[in-house]
Amino acid sequence: MALGKLCVVGLGYVGLPVAAKFAEVGFNVAGIDIVKNKVTLINEGKSPIEGNEPDLAELVAKVVSDGSLRAFTSYESVKDADFVIIVVETPFDNGAHKPIYGALISATKSVGQHIKKGVLVIIESTVAPGTVKNIVQPLLESESGMVAGTDFMLATAPERVMPGKLLHNLVHMDRVVGGIDEASTSKAVELYKHIVKGHLYPVDSTTAEVVKTVENAYRDVQIAFANEIALLCENIGVDVWQVRDLVNRAPSRNMHLPGAGVGGHCLPKDSWLLAFGAKGKYKPKLISLARDINDAMPAHMSDLCEEALQSHNLRLHGSNVTILGVAYLENSDDTRNSPALILKQNLEVLGINTTLHDPHVKSTDTFRVLSDFEEAVENSDCVAIVTAHDEYRKIDLDRLKGLMRTPILVDGRNVLDPDECSHKGFSFRAIGRPIRNARNH
Repeated sequence: MALGKLCVVGLGYVGLPVAAKFAEVGFNVAGIDIVKNKVTLINEGKSPIEGNEPDLAELVAKVVSDGSLRAFTSYESVKDADFVIIVVETPFDNGAHKPIYGALISATKSVGQHIKKGVLVIIESTVAPGTVKNIVQPLLESESGMVAGTDFMLATAPERVMPGKLLHNLVHMDRVVGGIDEASTSKAVELYKHIVKGHLYPVDSTTAEVVKTVENAYRDVQIAFANEIALLCENIGVDVWQVRDLVNRAPSRNMHLPGAGVGGHCLPKDSWLLAFGAKGKYKPKLISLARDINDAMPAHMSDLCEEALQSHNLRLHGSNVTILGVAYLENSDDTRNSPALILKQNLEVLGINTTLHDPHVKSTDTFRVLSDFEEAVENSDCVAIVTAHDEYRKIDLDRLKGLMRTPILVDGRNVLDPDECSHKGFSFRAIGRPIRNARNH
């Protein structure tokens, strides 16, 4: 007998693993998504999430095969659900400085139109503090004609997953669970005990929202510090990676990794969601500056490419740059807020031809991605590494040089050894490192 009927609205990087895990432990799960191709794939027992995602494809195949998970494009299955989890994207409009809640509002309205009395609705999406009480609750009440806390329960349990570790983090990481009242919090904690082995911390809904946005803002600030030190090291003429290693040998020091840019769905916008929660009362300074630093890193990669091309007396207009890595995270297919796409735009403004390569990402209507490495680098004047995929750590430098028109490498992720690249005849640039010119023997 099933533990209950559960609906998951949004079958992306968070929603699909959540739906599959609840199905695995004995819930009758209906997944809802507006993308028809995704729904079709899932109902065929196939995971639409690619890249290195341990055990997810096998789990999806299993729970679909045994009938415990089905995917739909309609909300009809919400009518019989005991639990509804909403986990849709919540981007941020940096120009208008406000969240873009179109998907959340649409999903919440549709859920509200179908929920039954006694249901528990949970928001897993990351939202600005106060969103559950000020936006989600009124929408659910107006659409359902019921009262939250009396006729149905409402809570938030912000996700803590990341590509490459979706199932692992879902099961093993501690979670913060916050309801609009004690009954909602308690019910949500009991639900997540079925799939979470980590500790579940009960709080109120607004505290849970703050915790999630703060943890990502904290990481964003740490990365910004690492990026600023990398820029300082470049200009001073020392190696940031040696500096970082020695700094981290001091007690209680943990300097993060500098790099070509911060991507993904969370870090580029969660600091702004946190700030939005205090809009009109307090304007943050540090986390705002951190966002500016991290947002500027793809432009710095473009500057490194430009300088390297000009050092070879090449005209920028008509030069060829190959960008290695379109996913924002190594060994993933997640391209949300990818620094590579920003780098591509910056280079093309200069008249530079760009080619994208990624072993995990497929072409889309917006950009073309080559999967064949040699095709991507042939006749290139510069290869810029934006994502630290395992494949790029195994590059045959001799073969690469033979394929390129001009031997220039720009490493944005500490993937290649500068001395080896220089020895092999490459002009080498990297974030946080002095310029290395080719040493031909």
